[in-house]
Parts: sequence; structure tokens; C-alpha cells
Amino acid sequence: MMVSGSEVVSFLEGLTVLRSTHESQRRHEHRRPFEGRAVVVTGASAGVGRATARAFGAGGARVALLARGRVGLEAAAEEVRRAGGEALVVPVDMAVPWMVEEAADRVEGRLGPVEVWVNVAFTSVFAPFLAVAPEEYERVTDVTYLGCVNGTRAALRRMLPRDRGAVVQVGSALGEASVPLQAAYCGAKHAVNGFTASVRLELLHRHSGVAVTVVQLPAVNTPQFSWALSRLSYRPRPVPPVYQPEVAARAVLHAARRPRRKEYRVGASTAVAVLAQRVVPGLVDRYVARTAYDSQQTDEPARGEDPHNLWAPLDGPGGRDHGAHGDFDDEAAAHSPYSSLARHPAVTGAAAALAAALATRTLRTRHGTRW
Repeated sequence: MMVSGSEVVSFLEGLTVLRSTHESQRRHEHRRPFEGRAVVVTGASAGVGRATARAFGAGGARVALLARGRVGLEAAAEEVRRAGGEALVVPVDMAVPWMVEEAADRVEGRLGPVEVWVNVAFTSVFAPFLAVAPEEYERVTDVTYLGCVNGTRAALRRMLPRDRGAVVQVGSALGEASVPLQAAYCGAKHAVNGFTASVRLELLHRHSGVAVTVVQLPAVNTPQFSWALSRLSYRPRPVPPVYQPEVAARAVLHAARRPRRKEYRVGASTAVAVLAQRVVPGLVDRYVARTAYDSQQTDEPARGEDPHNLWAPLDGPGGRDHGAHGDFDDEAAAHSPYSSLARHPAVTGAAAALAAALATRTLRTRHGTRW
């Protein structure tokens, strides 16, 4: 019997019925869990950062929104206020350490001690590795990896003396299971995982009340695919299945409340990708090498090098607000039952192991013994 990848994902998503009643009760009991608490969200002007800031606002938080583009930040701040939170706009380039430190000082001066810091900011280039200039590769690394490092440093310098707080890194399945055409981004997300694991061990060693965790995301419908630098023949797109940024935001809030866990995986596709890469890496690599060029591009030809946000924000002076969602609303899922299930490690482990086995069987059946 052949088992398709979509059937594997559906299987995992369906298991959520085991916990649905329990989750509903918990949501009812904690409608505003961050009431009055100071929270920093980087990359807050659009995409996952925007949705996350809005969700913290609905949770009653005092939210500091950090990003480069003031137009997007102001729009995000208004959404936070409408949701019921307090908002502070702080334009900053996360790749510049001293700017991040100044931003952190400003936040604590206005909102009080930061209790949660969420690192979301990133940028990317869609192109074969040799088509990416050295300075472009460095820029992606500076924002996506070192921006996370800079944010974590600023947070820990303030949290450790108080012996409380949580740092949430927004990672990616591509930080463990790479794809072609995104070498700089994949490399940076791999680096985030290694860096965070080391810092986590240091905190454990000192029995600190501060915790750090990672939320590993699947493909998400954000403006990334419209404003990232691309040298592909066709417009870039997220690899299906695609989720809305609100799915990621809910996972980040859960992680912020329970940051002692090493990582959280959002979407069944993330669990399948990560585990299959660990169990049968050679098989997965050959499959991805054959399919990921097409799956990362739409059928719409590229129009040359469109405006992009690598060096300057597209929502800066004279720019426009890009919001949280990208161009793929028609196919993006607004919910991920697996993500609710994944909050319970014992159940998740058994389900994910079975998913990996099914995924392996699928690949072997499709491609025979050539691999």
C-alpha cells in the first residue's frame, strides 16, 4: 500500500482529537495570560512577527515592536492596541548590536522589565548559491542569525540579574532539513539552532530562572515571498503545505508561557521533515533535490529583480504596509491541529515516529531501490 506525504500529514493532524477538549478548557482559563507584562517582538512589522505581536496584545501584554520599517511598525502597533494591548514602536536594524542594546534600554524605560523576548527578524535570498553575492550572503546571515544572537544577548543581560524571563527563537524546519535555492537562510537557521542549544545548556548549568526555547515553523504565508531578493526564473512561493502566520503566533505564545521545553514544532509537515531527515537523510536529500526547485516557484514568470528588502525595508519612508499575510491565502491553513497535539511530548513522540516511518515507506515506494 502506498502512503502519500499528504496522508502522513493528515494522520498527524487528525490525532488532535485526543486533546481537543483539554486545549479548549485551557484557552478558556487563560484568555489574557500576559496582562501587563513587557514583551519584545523583533521583525514585528510583517508576517509571523506581526501576527505574534498582535496575539500578545490580545493576551494583555505591553508589546515593544522592533523592525526596520516604520510604516509597518505603526500599523502593527495599531493592531496591538485594538487587540487590547499596549504598543511601543522601536525602529531598529537587528544586525547592529549597539542599536539592539539601545532599543532594549528604551523598551525597559517605557514598558518596564522585559519578561519575554521573541526573535523573529530575518531576511532571505532565493537563488542558487553561486548567484548570491558575498555581501548578500553576509547580510542574510547578519539579520537572520546574528540578529537572533543580538536580541538574545540584549534579553539575557537584563533577565539574568532578575533571574526570570523567557527568550523564544522563531526557527524553521529548514534549520534541520535544508532545501536548495535558500543556502543563506538555511545556514542561518541551522546556526540559530546550534547557538540556542549552547545558551540553553549554560542556563541549565547555572540553574537559572531564565529559559530559552525554539519554535520550529513550517512554510508560512507571509510577505517574505513578495519582498525577498529573488533571482529565480519564476516567482518564489512557500513549499506546501502552507500555514497562516496566526498558526505560528499561537505556538509562540504557548512557548513563551512554557519555555523550559527545548523546542516546539509547528505543523505536521515540520515533524515529518525533521524526523525523516534524521532517520533516512540520504533518501530525503535525493527526494528534495529532485522536487524542491519546482515546489519553491509559482507558474508566474519573474519580472526581473523586483524591489526587495535585503538592504532597506520596503515599508520605510514612502513605502506601504505589507501586513501579516502573503499572497497565498487561498491555500494557507488557518489551524494546525498537530501543533496543539505537539504541546504534549509523550503523545507527539509516538505520533511523529509513526509519521517518519510512513514517510520513509512513501519515499521508498515511489523511488524504488535507486536511492
